[in-house]
Amino acid sequence: MTEKSQPSEHITSRIRWLMLSRVIVVTFLLGVATFIEIKGIGALSEISAARLFKTILLTYILSILYLFLLKYKQNISLNIYVQSICDVALVTAMVYATGGISSIYSAFYPLVIIYSVLFLEKRGGLIIASAAGISYGLFADLEFYGVIYPIVSIPQPPYPLNAVYVFTRIITHIISFYLIAFLTSFVVAQEKKARTLLAEKQSAFDQLDLLHRSIIESIDTGILTVDLEGQIKSFNRAAAEITGFAFREVENHIITDFFPDCPPFGNKQTGTRENRSMIKTRFEIPFLLGNGKTLTLGGSVSPLRDPQGVTIGSIVIFQDLTAINEMKESLDKSRRLAFIGEMAAGLAHEIRNPLASISGSIQILKADRSRSRTDDRLMQIILRGKDQLESFLKDFLLMARPALGIREEFDLRDTIREVVESMHTVDDWHEPLNVNIMVPESPLYLHANKTEIRQVLWNIILNALQAMPEGGTLMVNAFPSQIKGSEGIEIGITDTGCGIEEKSLSKIFEPFYTTRDVGTGLGLAVVSRIIGGYAGSIRMESTLGKGTVCTISLPRYVHHATQGATVS
Repeated sequence: MTEKSQPSEHITSRIRWLMLSRVIVVTFLLGVATFIEIKGIGALSEISAARLFKTILLTYILSILYLFLLKYKQNISLNIYVQSICDVALVTAMVYATGGISSIYSAFYPLVIIYSVLFLEKRGGLIIASAAGISYGLFADLEFYGVIYPIVSIPQPPYPLNAVYVFTRIITHIISFYLIAFLTSFVVAQEKKARTLLAEKQSAFDQLDLLHRSIIESIDTGILTVDLEGQIKSFNRAAAEITGFAFREVENHIITDFFPDCPPFGNKQTGTRENRSMIKTRFEIPFLLGNGKTLTLGGSVSPLRDPQGVTIGSIVIFQDLTAINEMKESLDKSRRLAFIGEMAAGLAHEIRNPLASISGSIQILKADRSRSRTDDRLMQIILRGKDQLESFLKDFLLMARPALGIREEFDLRDTIREVVESMHTVDDWHEPLNVNIMVPESPLYLHANKTEIRQVLWNIILNALQAMPEGGTLMVNAFPSQIKGSEGIEIGITDTGCGIEEKSLSKIFEPFYTTRDVGTGLGLAVVSRIIGGYAGSIRMESTLGKGTVCTISLPRYVHHATQGATVS
């Protein structure tokens, strides 16, 4: 046996059990012999009690020596060889003490060979079998030739012994020793092979189980299983992340305690347990998190079957559809806007032609010097209405279908200054108004359509001016920033106006929503649409009575437009 010098605790324990078993067996057998000696029963009555006790004592002494050898010389092969050789000698002594060639105690040789094979494998077993054969053969020859005499006088053929009988016993014992060594080696080899195969199968099973668990735990879809009573038995990582519940919180709980609307377990479902376990159901249900937020979960419930095809429960697979539903809503909104854009093109054409006719007719009427003041006032009202209608059409077209325009690289600082200077001419510019423009000294290049960026700045600054009818402070700043790991620019527009109510902040970018008595409600919708085309974002923060801060983030370079801006 090829054991290391430092035996494992398992093998050390087996050696200790071997030593204990030896003491028990020898004590029992020699105790029986002692009992026979004391009672004077049978042919063994002539056995010397003193010799038996010496044999028992020798066995105990050897066992103690084995313990010390195991403790101070931790070598498996050496320990087993020492014990096996000593046991062969001990068995030979027992044979000598109990009748010689005719002794039944020669049957203990195979026991020594068997345990030597178990510890030392085939080679060690053959060596011990050889030692046993040599010991028994030598003893039998010495007895046959009268060199030694057995201690017990058992009725047997008178000396000299028959040579054939002695030879037959020697050959029979030697052959049996080797047969036992070979057979035991074969059994041990098969057992070792079976253990190795079992270990490989166990390792493969463990790897398969690990792979299965890794797959289940790695996917981003929530998976849970329930038994036929509806108790949750497994809960993967994604399920815990989506729902916010750890497995220990839901284990062995009824699924309706956490998913009350999940079919076929929900209260609205009827039917027997057997019927529910056989159906496959898709669902989309609301799920309330602990923080009060509501998710939309979508998935399916399928029967869970064992290898024999018997239904043992159900498996529930689900995902968080909240973001997907929001994307669907955004897509539907984009489709509606695209439809509105198609209508807007025709609508603008149909309205602008009459407006042009009205404008031309008014200009001709203004050339008539005989008109009265009333006529002048009416003409001015018509012209203002025409201008408002044209402005509405312009904003409507930008919101519904913004112009693609040619994108170029320009210095954003110059555009900000131009827009602020142009604002001095609008009617919503109310003094006293303090304007602060904070931009870096170096150029702030942006690759975009200059007209669209001017429109964004104009609409937001105009809203800021309209929020300060009594004057105030307008601050416009711009600086480089990082947007999703890429170069970008952040623009901030701050006013000290009346502010916006919190309930209105989430609606100000919707088309036709306005908090003013006059206005179309398309200005900020146009801003959101343009910024979305550049994959940017816009954020509004406002305090009622103190003012509003608008923050715009734009990447410096954008190759593909998106459907809408990120609004917060």
